[in-house]
Amino acid sequence: MIKVYGMKISGNCYKVQLICELLKIEYEWIETDGRKNETKSPSFLLKNPNGRVPIIELENGNILRESNAILYYLAEGSIYFGKDKWEEAQILEWMFFEQYSHEPYIATNRWIIRFLNQKDEKKERIAENHTKGLHALQIMENHLAKNFWFACNRFTIADLALFAYTHKADQGDYNLSEFPSIRNWISRIQSIADFAPMED
Repeated sequence: MIKVYGMKISGNCYKVQLICELLKIEYEWIETDGRKNETKSPSFLLKNPNGRVPIIELENGNILRESNAILYYLAEGSIYFGKDKWEEAQILEWMFFEQYSHEPYIATNRWIIRFLNQKDEKKERIAENHTKGLHALQIMENHLAKNFWFACNRFTIADLALFAYTHKADQGDYNLSEFPSIRNWISRIQSIADFAPMED
């Protein structure tokens, strides 16, 4: 059984939880709350010197860090992975987009507003993030207006990676009513067999 060190309210950690549920991978969840500096403890830093969750610890003691790398590792060979090199590249394209052009703005505003309660103190950063987050959402909306899924014409870990923070974007003051194709995509994912909702 693998060990998952994560924080339930984190979208990046939720990615790992959801792929485990979808693939029926047995796992032990070890709640590790960054707000309580649990990711900065000496014992945790030995597992991840970067002081972040999620990480997974395999039965052989190997440790894998970074949410999308974990998704890639756990999903390999499943229906949520690419069938060939081209499909794998399509999936990775959107997963890199999620981490570089999406998560830094949408997830960060959610964190500042909902969990740090610093909407006034950090209004300038929120405003800057908001513009960039809207740009990412518009790219997603344009794609989903013509496609049901982000890669390979089926639900893959590319969708899972983008879903985690997108479906909670309203908590960062993004109005998803302006993005009907994204909302339909969210509903499609939530109707998938063995879907597990995010706790927050």
